[in-house]
Amino acid sequence: MSEKVMIVGSGPAAWTAAIYTARAQLQPLVIEGAMTAENQANGTLPMGQLSLTTEVENYPGFPFGDLEAYLAGSLDQSRLAMLPPHNKEGISGPELVELMRQQAVHFGTRTLMQDVVDVDFSQRPFSLAASDGQTYQAETVIIATGARANYLGLESENRFKNKGVSACAVCDGALPRFRDKNVVVVGGGDSAVEEATYLAKFARKVFLVHRRNELRASKIMAKRAMENEKIEILWNRVPIEVLGDDQAGVTGVLLQSTVGETELRLEAAGMFPAIGHTPNTAFLKGKLELTATGYIARPVPFRCNTSVEGVFAAGDVADDYYRQAVTAAASGCMAALDAERYLAGQE
Repeated sequence: MSEKVMIVGSGPAAWTAAIYTARAQLQPLVIEGAMTAENQANGTLPMGQLSLTTEVENYPGFPFGDLEAYLAGSLDQSRLAMLPPHNKEGISGPELVELMRQQAVHFGTRTLMQDVVDVDFSQRPFSLAASDGQTYQAETVIIATGARANYLGLESENRFKNKGVSACAVCDGALPRFRDKNVVVVGGGDSAVEEATYLAKFARKVFLVHRRNELRASKIMAKRAMENEKIEILWNRVPIEVLGDDQAGVTGVLLQSTVGETELRLEAAGMFPAIGHTPNTAFLKGKLELTATGYIARPVPFRCNTSVEGVFAAGDVADDYYRQAVTAAASGCMAALDAERYLAGQE
């Protein structure tokens, strides 16, 4: 039997699309990903990047405060027990996504904890092969598999993720952990300079660490960083170890020279790798049109259409610019409405 709507992903875009399509009586099936060691190593666990976010301050409707009672009254106890302990200071990433999931399930969304390993969009109904060995068919598909931040690959970096290592300055820069402290940004492109400039609003000092002696960022962005008195650029350096302990989190970063100088130890409360993102589109190569950087191309302005009629894209899998939970959720709504109207037109 063919599904009316299948949604691939489990972040804000996927669950928002599920809420809208479920309320439209389209009985969506969400393939939310598998909890496997491989996905953990690749940074592609269910819930997307919010699964690695301890504090979310910029999603509307969840202000600072103890939300423990609200969570206990909103989530099934079996799901609540799987979440990290509530920190009593607002909402965490896993808690926020779990609330979205619960809302979608409440309206009739069905879920499958598997990965999509292959797709056939050459004819309708579309076919999606899952990691459980089953093939599922659907009249419309919404791809919302997100993107993952690129990290340096240091063992110490992985140890301190969410304890001072962050890949999103806009998400985390204003947190007390970093405010009025020294922080390190790694990279030399526009993204790195943007992160450093944003962090300079809150941090005491921002060290911008680049492996070369010239920034790859545009001239105007580079000029902005060089003229900011709170940003110090450290040329020809690469991090080789993130320093800290379990109680304080990150306390510093050890830098190695690329030109033979002595190692440099920085005191810092955080490190922000700003070396790009990788969209989770490997299973779509040759099946959908992708951009030069691997994101799903959306050829119709202000719509979630892809190169295949009846397949839509939402969230960071097609957004290399904003990459925020609230914008992902908004595009999930858009994709759901696009899918609903497409089905109505077909009928």
